[in-house]
Amino acid sequence: MFNVDEIYTISSFLSLCNKTIENKIPACWLQGEISNLARPASGHWYFSLKDNKTQVRCALFRLNQRHIKFNPENGMEVLVHATPTLYENRGDFQLIIQHIEPVGVGNLNLAFEQLKNKLASEGLFDNSHKKPLPNTINTIGVISSSTGAVIQDIIKVLNKRYPFAKILLFDSVVQGQGCVAKLTNALNAADQSGKCDVIIIARGGGSLEDLWAFNEEVLVRAIFNTSTPIISAIGHETDTTITDFVADVRAPTPSAAAMLVAPDRLELLANTDKLYILLYQSYQQVLYDYQSHLNQLKLSIPSPNRQIAFFSQKLDHASINLNIHAKSILTLNNTKLNSLFAALKQHSPIETIKHAKVLNQVSFAQLKHQIKQIINTNNNVLYLANEKLQKAITTLADKHKTTLSIQANSLHHLSPLNTLSRGFSITTNAKNQVLSSTTDIKINQTITTQLADGKLYSNIEKIEKN
Repeated sequence: MFNVDEIYTISSFLSLCNKTIENKIPACWLQGEISNLARPASGHWYFSLKDNKTQVRCALFRLNQRHIKFNPENGMEVLVHATPTLYENRGDFQLIIQHIEPVGVGNLNLAFEQLKNKLASEGLFDNSHKKPLPNTINTIGVISSSTGAVIQDIIKVLNKRYPFAKILLFDSVVQGQGCVAKLTNALNAADQSGKCDVIIIARGGGSLEDLWAFNEEVLVRAIFNTSTPIISAIGHETDTTITDFVADVRAPTPSAAAMLVAPDRLELLANTDKLYILLYQSYQQVLYDYQSHLNQLKLSIPSPNRQIAFFSQKLDHASINLNIHAKSILTLNNTKLNSLFAALKQHSPIETIKHAKVLNQVSFAQLKHQIKQIINTNNNVLYLANEKLQKAITTLADKHKTTLSIQANSLHHLSPLNTLSRGFSITTNAKNQVLSSTTDIKINQTITTQLADGKLYSNIEKIEKN
């Protein structure tokens, strides 16, 4: 026989098991492969950790994910620090993960490679998106810490090489918590100011952890979306960040970035001297060529006196020919004019106009006579039509009078007043409703009797039914 006190409910038994597991089994490190990874909307991660023989359920809650830089995937070999527990609602044994890191490569290195591959597949590193540095630079924007040695190195190099450029510092912390947001805000402020011809984002060297802010996706995408050319100068020459890949130009050091963005003034002066000499030599050569051409033109120009005499003689000859030609044309035109005058006199329109006037007068008289005849004819037709209309109106009026008399007699026979004149009457109650039965009236009610020559008003004292 069993003892009743030793019987457990399922929930009590599972609670006892859970307490035993949590109290007896300490937190430990485990190595295995991720499978069945799920990321629900709650933000928690659930997966199985397995080896070649067995597997165990794992839960990595959202609060424990804040220090994880890489993105866990199915099939990834990881090392986890976990606490065993029993999920009492389902009776499942599981591990609560406190920390996770990839096996064979560091947490940050894996996160670096994952983000690098992701952005490269999106085309953020393609040369087609790289903006060229401007040929002339007046203002240089620098995103760095105002208290660091980087900005001093940049100022020193620029003052030595190209002191004509203006430097705008957009101060930001470059390491530690919250520096990514501050770097991104400084970058957006520099780009949107519209004052910078180029922007240098710089900081000194350090470990991968120290430089990690420049591997954050938020900052990298902000650099990609800028309209101003960006020079990345992060750490030493051996240091590499994702910012270097997305920037338009990568400089090995901040000082190298300053040398890259600004020309050397000594080189500019030397080039200016060379250009001056070339310009002077070119000017002398052009002047010599024009002088030679001018001398050749002078030799080809004839003497002015000979030219004047030649053109004077040519003008006299042309004047004589012009006078002869003008007299010939004048004589010819006078002859043609006399011939035309004689022909015009023979064909004078005066007689034609007189004959046309006589014809017009005859036509006017004929037209006037025809109009008179038409008016008389139309007057006769109108008189006859008027007589016919008067007769038709009289006949139609007589016809309608006869019809109206017949209808009036018929209406008189049907009139209630005619019926009343033969001794009949119409009785109504107080509401002017015609009484057709003794049930329509009651004792002491008033009735009205309509006769042919007036009305009688009565009060009912008695009702008898047939």
